[in-house]
Amino acid sequence: MFREKAFRAANGYVAFVLLLAVFGVAIWQIVASGEAGNALLIVTWSTLSALAALGFAGLFTVQPNEAKALTLFGDYRGSVRVAGFWWANPFMHKRRVSLRARNFETAKLKVNDSHSNPVEIGCIVVWRVVDSAEALFEVDDYQNYVKVQSESAVRALATAYPYDAHAPNEVALSTNPDQVAEHLHKAIQERLERAGVQVIEARISHLAYAPEIAAAMLRRQQANAIIAARSRIVEGAVSMVDNALSMLAERAVVTLDEERKAAMVSNLLVVLCSDRDTQPIVNTGTIYQ
Repeated sequence: MFREKAFRAANGYVAFVLLLAVFGVAIWQIVASGEAGNALLIVTWSTLSALAALGFAGLFTVQPNEAKALTLFGDYRGSVRVAGFWWANPFMHKRRVSLRARNFETAKLKVNDSHSNPVEIGCIVVWRVVDSAEALFEVDDYQNYVKVQSESAVRALATAYPYDAHAPNEVALSTNPDQVAEHLHKAIQERLERAGVQVIEARISHLAYAPEIAAAMLRRQQANAIIAARSRIVEGAVSMVDNALSMLAERAVVTLDEERKAAMVSNLLVVLCSDRDTQPIVNTGTIYQ
């Protein structure tokens, strides 16, 4: 398994000056040897000038938040992370790896939630490379690897939770975004660990029922909302009726038998729970025959 290791490259400015000086001296000596007619010196200084020219190929730069991974004939020698101008063996292959944070948005995936309802889901993943050796040599294409594994994690997440919560304390995709995001972050990080990638943030960016059941699920949500509202109204109405009867009894405003209490309770509940304005009816008689 590849792990990133630091490579100590030579200072590029010093190397450039030395190579330039050697190359200049070699050219001057070639000219001088040619005038003297010394073939051996011409060959020697020509070889030295060629080596100096080849040495210029070893110069490279590293930008901020960037790494250069160096390999020599297929052997990984290390990575340079420090920004600047450097020199290394010109036969080394230098591969650039960006260490900057990047974001990726998955496509809108159609999957079934834990209740087998088809839903559309998508997420945004913020990630960056933290190990250049793993990113380059453990996987074939780390950017595509991030894409495929992120979509796989989103599919697994959608099947683990329902779209809506149908029971108390049930975690759902639509009602518990923080818990779902934490689960998604952990799942993607586990998949990308071997690629030397760190997941900074992962959150759902799109969530909806599939079009074929969207209308039915909307009616279901509306029915649930109406039931919840009615339950709350009835609970409040019962509390108000109980309070009214208690206050009448405490202040001795009127003495009601059980039949009159039942009639009052019925009337008050109708008034309080009705979704329309009630019309009062003045009773001038009695409820007794």
